[in-house]
Amino acid sequence: MHDIRAIRDNPAALDAALKRRGEAPMSSEILALDEARRAKIAATEAAQAEQNKASKEVGAAKAKGDEAEFERLRALVAEKKDEVAAMRAEANALDAQLTDMLARIPNSPADDVPDGADENDNVEVNRWGEPPAFDFTPKEHFEIEGVKPGMDFETAAKMSGSRFVLLSGAVARIHRALAQFMVDTHVDHNGLTEVNPPVLVNDDAMYGTDKLPKFGGDSYQTREGMWLVPTSEVSLTYIVGGHIVDEDYLPRRYTAHTLCFRSEAGSAGRDTAGMLRQHQFEKVEMVSITHPDESDAEQKRMLRCAEDILERLGIPYRTVVLCTGDMGFGARRTYDIEAWVPGQNTYREISSVSTTGDFQARRMNARFKPKDGGKPQFVHTLNGSGLAVGRCLIAVLENGQQADGSVKLPDALAPYLGGKTTLTADGTLA
Repeated sequence: MHDIRAIRDNPAALDAALKRRGEAPMSSEILALDEARRAKIAATEAAQAEQNKASKEVGAAKAKGDEAEFERLRALVAEKKDEVAAMRAEANALDAQLTDMLARIPNSPADDVPDGADENDNVEVNRWGEPPAFDFTPKEHFEIEGVKPGMDFETAAKMSGSRFVLLSGAVARIHRALAQFMVDTHVDHNGLTEVNPPVLVNDDAMYGTDKLPKFGGDSYQTREGMWLVPTSEVSLTYIVGGHIVDEDYLPRRYTAHTLCFRSEAGSAGRDTAGMLRQHQFEKVEMVSITHPDESDAEQKRMLRCAEDILERLGIPYRTVVLCTGDMGFGARRTYDIEAWVPGQNTYREISSVSTTGDFQARRMNARFKPKDGGKPQFVHTLNGSGLAVGRCLIAVLENGQQADGSVKLPDALAPYLGGKTTLTADGTLA
């Protein structure tokens, strides 16, 4: 969330940031509402002061035995009480309106983020590995002979509808192995703390991580009002929600393997074949809570953690920095890692690593106490996929496919598969 004081001090900066994102200017509208809110608060305080003064005079009039003055002042106190209550309600309504307006404004891009309209303006910053050369036409993951027995979309649709999949047998085991491999790598090699968080969260957690109010329609809500997490970024980041921690507490680096749920409300008709875009999926998430001075370096560290997973699996990838028009609502800067998928003959996103600056911290009031004293400051929060498990499964299956319908699996997974290195054409591990 944006700081209203910063907007008052430099409204042009907000409008310039919005322009970079392709949004209309908003500073004049915000400041007009803020001025009305502040004026109403001032008027409420003045009326409250009059009420307090009259209340004191009531006692004095009663002590003097001046019944007429006593009754007049008592009526005035009652009148002022009602007036104050009404004015306070109006001030609270204006405050809620301003807060809601600020909550719907996207984060300001970092200065070094490239300007652009959409994904075509993203800038490649790294590329690793060579796409495999096949002496046959490579298939998409769901078409590979050895995969078909363990990837059932029809049964999943029968019980849950479209965009669900039932994994079984060897394919389910490979999927689980990938998640375990990712978590172990992040814990044992990257120094992240493993967490097993709730996947049902309340409004505060969703709001604090900028998923509400703007994106409520993209998530699933239970009849009791709880939310199924669209990503465990919500649970992991909100660990510090409402807290003031010591500076020595920072940085905090978390990882979690969880189910995630998205309605995909804005993606009708996209990627409907296979398991590339699902309503329910699994992801290994990374979240860092840092000192503001360290957040840019932390983002690069997190990016390397995600890239390293693909390198250990031998999956070719490229890394792009997203332009202003393609960047997510809460991000200040985002790097996307795109894995090579031979079946589509292209790179597809498998991880996004974003820094939000203090954007989320303001919403959840997460701060730290500086070592050298002074007022508490907002922490910086970062998040990244490390990686999306289902999409990683797609990349492993498609890059390792063989002409006979089998799949050569990455050596890094062998310890998690009982030493097996091949998904055979009949759907078993060997």
